[in-house]
Amino acid sequence: MEEVYQKVFEGLVRRIRRYNQSMDVALLRKAFEFSYEAHRNQLRKSGHKYFEHPLEVAKILTGLKMDYETIAAAILHDVAEDTEYNIARVESEFGHSIASLVDGVTKISDIKLLEFEERQAENFRKMLLSMVKDIRVIIIKFADRLHNMRTLEFLPEKKRRRIALETREVYAPLAHRLGLDKIKWELEDLALKFLEPEIYSDLVKRVNATRRERELIISHVTKPVREALVEARIHARFEGRPKHFYSIYNKIVKRGIVFEEIYDLHAIRIIVEKVEECYHTLGIVHSLYTPIHERFKDYIAMPKSNGYQSLHTTVIGPDGKIVEIQIRTESMHRTAEDGIAAHWRYKEGRLQEDELDKHMGWLRQVLEAVDEEEVETSSFMEHLKVNLFQDEVFVFTPRGDLYRLPVHSTPVDFAFAVHTDIGLHCLAAKVNGRIVPLSHQLVSGDTVEIITSANQRPNEGWLSFATSAKAKGRIKKWLRDTQFESSARLGEEMLTRALSKYSIKFKDVNLADLASKFSQRDAQQLLAALGRGEIKLDAVLHKIIPEDKPVTNNESLFKRFIERARKSSKGVSVAGMDNIMISFGKCCNPVPGDPITGIVTRGRGIVVHTNSCNNLLRLMQEPERIIDVAWDVDKENRFLAGLYILCERRSRFLADLSEAVSSSDGIITSANMNADISLVNCTVSIEVYDLDHLNRIIAKIKKVAGVISVSRWSEPK
Repeated sequence: MEEVYQKVFEGLVRRIRRYNQSMDVALLRKAFEFSYEAHRNQLRKSGHKYFEHPLEVAKILTGLKMDYETIAAAILHDVAEDTEYNIARVESEFGHSIASLVDGVTKISDIKLLEFEERQAENFRKMLLSMVKDIRVIIIKFADRLHNMRTLEFLPEKKRRRIALETREVYAPLAHRLGLDKIKWELEDLALKFLEPEIYSDLVKRVNATRRERELIISHVTKPVREALVEARIHARFEGRPKHFYSIYNKIVKRGIVFEEIYDLHAIRIIVEKVEECYHTLGIVHSLYTPIHERFKDYIAMPKSNGYQSLHTTVIGPDGKIVEIQIRTESMHRTAEDGIAAHWRYKEGRLQEDELDKHMGWLRQVLEAVDEEEVETSSFMEHLKVNLFQDEVFVFTPRGDLYRLPVHSTPVDFAFAVHTDIGLHCLAAKVNGRIVPLSHQLVSGDTVEIITSANQRPNEGWLSFATSAKAKGRIKKWLRDTQFESSARLGEEMLTRALSKYSIKFKDVNLADLASKFSQRDAQQLLAALGRGEIKLDAVLHKIIPEDKPVTNNESLFKRFIERARKSSKGVSVAGMDNIMISFGKCCNPVPGDPITGIVTRGRGIVVHTNSCNNLLRLMQEPERIIDVAWDVDKENRFLAGLYILCERRSRFLADLSEAVSSSDGIITSANMNADISLVNCTVSIEVYDLDHLNRIIAKIKKVAGVISVSRWSEPK
């Protein structure tokens, strides 16, 4: 080996020994020499020897104080991908543990994260699952990506932009989720450098131009604080907060803040020894300078999901300059800088369970939610990115239990976080003692109480405001399972009626054998597919009916009803014809203005449903029963509409409701109320002229004191 690399190896050993005296020097030397030989004749695009890349990756990891196995795997991480040696050879030389780390990093490198195909998405998902067990895989990959970003200028522009975009969209948010903020900030700054080079260059110049002014302001702020801390016998060190160009760019471009008004341009960190000294120091700072109360954050009492802890305060310093101050202990500072790597146990080679849960619980929830929802693997990246970018709110149960939720979460997200059954039966919520709709957005510090009902079930509307992966996954699973049961019942009914024409009983059919003929897992899957229209009824009958009883198509149901079901009707015209027997679905109570569809029925002529009716989807599985209908009304006709009203329990509510409806020229024909200690559930039938009239009545009802929500009511399926 060249003498220069021998010195590099000795320097690497010295760096590791500063934090780990029990390292295996012989193993590291073997990995060093093995990688050197494997990459001996390879060059990077920059013209430098390829071997220098894994060495730089190893140096980054020593900065994170990683264990010697991880350092060895970093030195070897490109061997299996870019040389003649495979993983089997690496395992035979260095053992299973190091080989599995190298293999994991190699698999991540094979995936272009922003050009997802199903195979790539599944590989990435498997990598994340393995990451939960051995986080070192992704930490090596972060170091690899960081050095590649530092040397990105040597690649063609198109490839530069792809890698920079992938870094910004996936790697930086994932680093943040794992608390690796030192790496996250540099990745984001380098991504900005290559994606927006002119903006990046301008920001660098502007930050450098104001450096002297910032140093003077910080000096004026810190001097009295230092003196006060010495007097209070608090040992502290001060440091400036590095200026992250991507953060400045975000505030200028996305939030419309001018450069001069960005608080963290004037930022100080005060690092003390004990937690109680953090709060003592905060009191000293606030006694010297006026705090901006809405910008105070206590991340010590309520840490972020990545383990970050610190006190944040913004004060008005000398000459009216706004200064941001962060106060934390040395331990908190290590976690803030190195995240999950700061908690790595060098001797045991693993994280303690409580630390693993703190940093990886969010990922486990995402993976569980995706498993329950059974999403296509191609959409997995969407689920992951949503959770990567989510900030958090901290809310409490009435007993004081703390729950961490994504920002913009609602009571539905909270209910599912507490327990799935509570989420599935969530009727309403009290936030800080006040009744709120389920779509109400929670903020940190809220106390949330969920009101449940055995009759309440999720609906499609919940998906429009549910935020967390767990809530969305559980809601979709429940809707999917419910739809499956309904489709299976419909399929059974269709098949039973069809078989009766051939004097065959449903119970005599071998459904298991029939299911296999249609490549269905079991009888229920077959019936559900039949009910959904995915398998045609005639095709199923052809497999059952003996050849001497050929399956014949019956006369269209529509034609038979047109011949026999003629009666005077008002309000709807059918395919341009009059005198057709018509009724309106009690399940949805359509009114003029609603989009509608007609269904030919047995015995009731044509029943009209709204296009959003729950039952319509089931009825439309038999397309021969569908008929075009249109509204044909005059202004004198009234139609029945159903409303569901949720309100606080109080006296005179029914009187105020009646007044609101009658003042809008509506007529209440029936009302049914069900009250508990604090809430009233009310279903009301009202005669209206059309949809516009109904909407005016709804708007009026919403203004009645105590009303929480008003929606169109329909009978359950």
